[in-house]
Amino acid sequence: MHGQPRKPLEPEDAATIQKAANLRTLQTQLLHNHHNKIYNEEAVDLSTRLVETNPEFYTAWNYRKLAVEHNIISAVDQDAVRLILNEELRVVENALRRNVKSYGAWHHRKWVLSKGLSSTYHEFRLLDGFQKLDSRNFHAWNYRRFVAGLQNVSEEVELKHTTEMIDTNFSNYSAWHNRSAILSHLLKQGIHGFEPKENVLAEEYELVHQAIFTDPDDQSGWFYHYWLLDQTITPDAPLLLSSWPNHGSDLILSTNRNFEGCMSSPSTNFCSDKGAFPLILYFNQSVKGVNSSTVDIKFTFVKNEDVSWKPLSTKNSGYADAWVTYLKFPDEKNNSSDTYQVEVSVGHSQGIISSSGSNYSFPSQFSFTTRLGIGKRDGEGGEGVEKVVWTDSNFHTDLPLLEELSHMFSSDRIRVITDQNPTASTWQIETIVKEIALFRELFKIGKLTLVRLLVAHDAMMSYHASFAYKKVNTEEILELLSDLMKLDPSHSRYYKDGHSLALLEKVFLSRKSLMKHCLYYGESTSSYSHDRVCLRLNNMSLSRIGSFENLLWVRMLDLSHNELQTTEGLEALQLLSCLNLSYNKFRSFTALEPLRLLQSLSVLDISYNEIGLHPIDTTRYLCASPLSHKSNIEGIGVSDCWEAEVVFKGLQLKQLDVAGNAINSDKLRSLLVKVLPNLKWLDGEVVLAKTNGTNNFRVKAGLPGEILFGNTGIVNSKRRFLVGFHLPNSWIGKSSFVGAGAGGQLQYMNHI
Repeated sequence: MHGQPRKPLEPEDAATIQKAANLRTLQTQLLHNHHNKIYNEEAVDLSTRLVETNPEFYTAWNYRKLAVEHNIISAVDQDAVRLILNEELRVVENALRRNVKSYGAWHHRKWVLSKGLSSTYHEFRLLDGFQKLDSRNFHAWNYRRFVAGLQNVSEEVELKHTTEMIDTNFSNYSAWHNRSAILSHLLKQGIHGFEPKENVLAEEYELVHQAIFTDPDDQSGWFYHYWLLDQTITPDAPLLLSSWPNHGSDLILSTNRNFEGCMSSPSTNFCSDKGAFPLILYFNQSVKGVNSSTVDIKFTFVKNEDVSWKPLSTKNSGYADAWVTYLKFPDEKNNSSDTYQVEVSVGHSQGIISSSGSNYSFPSQFSFTTRLGIGKRDGEGGEGVEKVVWTDSNFHTDLPLLEELSHMFSSDRIRVITDQNPTASTWQIETIVKEIALFRELFKIGKLTLVRLLVAHDAMMSYHASFAYKKVNTEEILELLSDLMKLDPSHSRYYKDGHSLALLEKVFLSRKSLMKHCLYYGESTSSYSHDRVCLRLNNMSLSRIGSFENLLWVRMLDLSHNELQTTEGLEALQLLSCLNLSYNKFRSFTALEPLRLLQSLSVLDISYNEIGLHPIDTTRYLCASPLSHKSNIEGIGVSDCWEAEVVFKGLQLKQLDVAGNAINSDKLRSLLVKVLPNLKWLDGEVVLAKTNGTNNFRVKAGLPGEILFGNTGIVNSKRRFLVGFHLPNSWIGKSSFVGAGAGGQLQYMNHI
C-alpha cells in the first residue's frame, strides 16, 4: 500500500491480531447480552473479562451498572448486596492496574462507593499505591477528594498530604492544584489557623520559591505562583470603576440631532429619537444582582421601581462587567434652561455579587444634571444622509477645542462617595514589591512572572489607592512582552494580547496621551461637533481590546488596520454610533455578535477582513443559528452566511461596508439589504427602495444628467429613473437633486 512492499507477518504481529479478534468477539457477545438484558453469572463474567482487558469500553461499564442493579434486587440480604458491590470494587481495581487513567473505571468505582454499603478505608491505601506509580495522576487526585468527602477527612489533613507530596516531588502539578483548591476554601471560610490571610500567603510564597529555584524549568511552581498572585491582588469585593454619564457632568438631551449645546461648560450632549438616554455602570469584575433594589436612582421623571437593568454580555449567565438602563428625557413642556439632578446610589442594599461569590461591599454614589437642548427645525442645517469616509484626510486636530472638551474624555476613574474607602493594605503592597525585586534578580527565567507582577501592582494601586495614581510600569511591561514575543514565538499570540492591553493602558495614562488619539471628523465648527470626535486606535497592531471602563464616552471609534479577531467587550460602549473594524482578522460574522447590544450603532465598516476565508471556522457555531443553517428571509437562500442574519438582524445600521471579505457575494448583499431596513449605504453605494418594497437598488452618481444603478451589487447600466421609485424624504430639496426631467429621468448636479 502506498508503494510499500508487503511483508510477511512477524510472530508478535500474529499474536496481536489474534488478541484483537478475541476482543471483538467479547465485545459482540457483551452487546448481545446488553441489548437482550441478560444479567446471569455467565454474562457478568464475560463483561469482567472484557473490562479487565479493555477498561476503555464504556458500554461494558454501563452494562455492569445495570447488572448490579438487577442482581441487588434479587439479593436475599445486605451481606449478599455487599458481596456484589465488593466484587465490583475488585474488578475495577484489576482494570485500573491495566490502565490507571481509565475514566470509565474511576467513575464506576465512585458509583459503587456512592451506594454507601462498602468500606472506604481501603481506598487511601489503594490510592497510595497508584500515586507511587504516578504521583501526578489527576484521576487519582480527583478520586481522593471524593473519598475524603465520604470519610469527612478534614481539609487541614488533606492540605498536609499535599505538602508531603510536593516535598517529595516539586513537579507534582496535581498536588499543587489540589493545594490551591483546599487553601482557597480554608481562606474563604476563615478557618482557625488560616488567618490572617497575609501570614498564610507569606508561607505559601516561601514554599513556591523553593520549587521555582530548585527547578526553574518546571511549570508546576510557576502556575501556583500565578495563583498566589491572584489571591494577593484580587479585591475581596467588586468595585465600581466608571459610569456614563460621569460624576458631576451636565448632560444636554435632545430628540433632534441638530441642537445647540454649550461647549464651554462641562457638558455632554446626547441625542435620541426614542427620548431616553443610557445610564451605564462598569465594574472591575463580572457581577449580577444589579436592579432597582441594589441601585437607587433619584430623578424627577423616573420611578426607581420602574427602572430595568440589563447586563451587557452575550453570555446568558446573568453576570456582566457592564450594566445599562435607559432613563426618560425631561418633559419637553418644561423650560429648556431648567436643569434636573440625577443621583445614583450603588450597593447600599445587599444583592450585587461577583462571579467569585463576593458581595459588593463599598456602597457608592455619583450624580449629574440633565437639561433639554434647543432643537432646530428640520431643514435648518440638517445634514441629511451623510456617508462616513474613514480616510485620514477627513480627520483633523483642533487642540484648543479638544482641550476645552477634554473633560468628556477623562481617563480618571469614576469619582464616587463611598461609605468605606477601599485602600490598599500594607501587606499587599509589600508582598508585590518584594516579589518584583526577587524576579528582577531572576530576570532570565522570570520575565513573564515579572510582567504579571508589574501589571498586578498597577492594577492593585489603581483599584485601591488615590485617584491621582498613574500606572508607572506600562513602558517596562511593553518592553518585556516585546522580548517574550521574540524569545518564545510559539506563544507569541498570548504575549501579543498582553502587549495590546498595555498599549491601550498607555493611551489612557494621561489626557495628553489620549488627546493624541482624539481627532475631529469633518468640520469642527458644527454645533454637534462633540459627536464628531473620533478615538483613532488604528495601526497599533492590537490583537485584543481592553480598558473599556475608559471608553464609555466614545461615539466614533476607529480600530482599523489591527489584528483583532473578536469584538468582545465593545458591548459596554452604548453611545457608540460609528465603528471602523476594517483590515483586521475577523474570521466570521459571529465574532461581531457583541455588537448586537449596541442600540446606537449606525455606521459599521468590516471590510477587508477574513470572513469566509477559512473553510473550517468553529467560531461560527458559538452563535445561535437556524437549525437548517439557512436564511429564513423570504426569497433568499444563503446557507454559507446564515450567521450574518443572526448578527445583523435588529441593528439600526445606516451604513455598512463588507467589501474585501471572501464571503462577499450578491446573495449576501441582498440578505443584508433585507435584514437592515434602515440601510442607506452598502459598500459605498446608495440603497434606494422601490415603493412597493419588493426590490432594493444601490445607486451611484455618474455624469450630470445620468444615473447608474443595479440590483446585483455591481453598477451595470445607465437608465432613466423609472416611475414607481422614490427618494427618501431626507433627500427631497437637496442640492444634489433638482427634480425629474422628461420621461421621469432624474436630473442632478452633484455627486452623492
